[in-house]
Amino acid sequence: MEPLRLPAEWEPQGFVLLAWPSPEGDFAPWLEQVEDSYRRTVVAISRHQDVVIVCEDGFHRRHIRERLGDEPVGARVHFVQAPYQDVWVRDTAPLAVFRHGKPELADFRFNGWGGKYPSRLDDALGVRLHRQGVFDAAPYRRIDWVLEGGSVETDGRGTLLATRSSIQNPNRNPDPEKAEAILRAHLGLRRFLWLDHGHLEGDDTDGHIDTLARFCDHDTIVYQGCDDPADPHYEPLQAMAAQLRTFHTPFGRPYELLPLPLPRPIHNQENRRLPASYANFLIINGAVLVPQYDDPADPEAVSRLKALFPQREIIPIPARALIHQYGSLHCMTMNYPQPLAPGVEHA
Repeated sequence: MEPLRLPAEWEPQGFVLLAWPSPEGDFAPWLEQVEDSYRRTVVAISRHQDVVIVCEDGFHRRHIRERLGDEPVGARVHFVQAPYQDVWVRDTAPLAVFRHGKPELADFRFNGWGGKYPSRLDDALGVRLHRQGVFDAAPYRRIDWVLEGGSVETDGRGTLLATRSSIQNPNRNPDPEKAEAILRAHLGLRRFLWLDHGHLEGDDTDGHIDTLARFCDHDTIVYQGCDDPADPHYEPLQAMAAQLRTFHTPFGRPYELLPLPLPRPIHNQENRRLPASYANFLIINGAVLVPQYDDPADPEAVSRLKALFPQREIIPIPARALIHQYGSLHCMTMNYPQPLAPGVEHA
């Protein structure tokens, strides 16, 4: 048994955490569509496993319960109250690791994606959730180093797939050269596959891996492709694909690689392109939730992921409104492995 291990997302999960958008928050202009995406996500997850919803207060909780309506979510949906600014818990909630086979929480610092946004409340989210028993009795460690969960992708066997532009960015830590030592010490990672290419316009995370390339199993990587030479994404994504072809499994074999189609450009009111990506899917017990952008490529993205996850239900979730705050399904959720179970009351 390995002394310290970061599990892969396809391993059995105990629950998924998400933070429901506030009516007064950044999603206010698109709140109806965004809350529909959250509702569909909660319902889909609750059919397979537990969900913990972070809400602001009792009024917000009642509002969420009304939005869920008569959906049969039952005892699998739990609530906890805590202050937060951003809903992207993939980056603000603790990571779960196994130490000698038992789960514990590794809570890294969060600095608003390199100081771009206020971060005080979100940096404190992990300890607040821990103190309220969300993670039951799992040990908790606070780590004085900035790291977001969306920047980390693993095969569960000690391999990290990540971009240098996010984890090794000096806007996160003054000592980015220590990244591998930190990741070894606190997440048990031993092999480092660093991507030097890959960028989506409108991305404010400095290139999180969960919008670019993901492990689907120990030998397979799916990545965000681009086949249009006229698209500004073409060169960086083609360069990323070429670098992925140079990576090998721990046994020396090339990875099986499968590209995902690229949605047509989606722009905000300032005509800024938004970072829509099908790579931002979420794996849960028995299913994969796939973002949909009202795009002709939506069915093809579903089809390709179905081929990669033939034993799981593929669930399309509307995500076009979500991308207006630069994230999608994976960004808005954080999964926790079994045997972790929610230590807070259900709905």
